[in-house]
Amino acid sequence: MKKIITVMLLGIAIFTFAFSSPALAADAVSGAKVFSANCASCHAGGKNLVQAPKNLKKEALEKYGMYSEEAIIAQVTKGKNAMPAFGSRLKANQIEDVTAYVLSQADKDWK
Repeated sequence: MKKIITVMLLGIAIFTFAFSSPALAADAVSGAKVFSANCASCHAGGKNLVQAPKNLKKEALEKYGMYSEEAIIAQVTKGKNAMPAFGSRLKANQIEDVTAYVLSQADKDWK
C-alpha cells in the first residue's frame, strides 16, 4: 500500500512540474512597481503615447506578434524602434516580472 501511495505521489509531482508554466516564477505585483517606475510614462493604462496603434492591449500585442513572454522580454531587454533598451537598467528578474504584469493586464484589458 505504501508503494502505491508513493508512486501516486511521485506521479502527481512529476505531472505538476512537467506541465507547470515558468511564468509562475515571475511576480506580477513586483512587475507593477517596475512598470510604474520605468514604463508608465509612455505606456500608462496600456497605451502607447509614441505609436498609439502599438499599445499593450491584448489585441495589439497579438497583431504585432508581441503576445508572449519571449517577445516582451526581448523588446524590454533590447528595445526596438522608439522604445529604449532596458537590459542594462533592469535585472533579468525585473524584466520577467514586468512581462508577467503586462500579460496579466492585457488579459484584463488594462482594467
